[in-house]
Amino acid sequence: MKLIVPTMEYDRQIQAFRQEYLEDGGSMDGSSSLRKYPCTQDWLDQIEPLTAQYIYVREEDDTVVGLIQIRQHLNAYLSQYAGHIGYCVRPSERRKGCATRMLAAVLPECMRLGISDVLVCCLVDNVASRKTILRNGGIYESKVQDPRSQQWIERYWIQLSCWTLHADP
Repeated sequence: MKLIVPTMEYDRQIQAFRQEYLEDGGSMDGSSSLRKYPCTQDWLDQIEPLTAQYIYVREEDDTVVGLIQIRQHLNAYLSQYAGHIGYCVRPSERRKGCATRMLAAVLPECMRLGISDVLVCCLVDNVASRKTILRNGGIYESKVQDPRSQQWIERYWIQLSCWTLHADP
């Protein structure tokens, strides 16, 4: 698996990922609103200023198995309810350790961007995301209620100065 900055070279794979998510009904966190873009080029044009959106690709068959985004600068909302990183794994690829490996792969990029303490958040009932965060050294801070969705969010910090993957996925 490898992290790749998305390009039109992956148009077919990105749209297949999007379609699977639309059929599944998931939220597509960390996708920079891919759900809204039936045209990959429109999505790419929209994410260009972010510069930290990645696709996670299985090299054997060139399949996009996940999307992950680094939010280098947090506004008031992100600093409370979303954090530095958002990610999603293709529904058919879940329960295979992809999210854990994907998060581990992007943490060195966070260091390169100057983020030493990474805030990662998940819904209270998202057990898989919680396990992904904990396996990557996440330290629980608090639970907060998102005023937009009214959902409860758990906040975790990953301190990159002492980061190690805590368990194999």
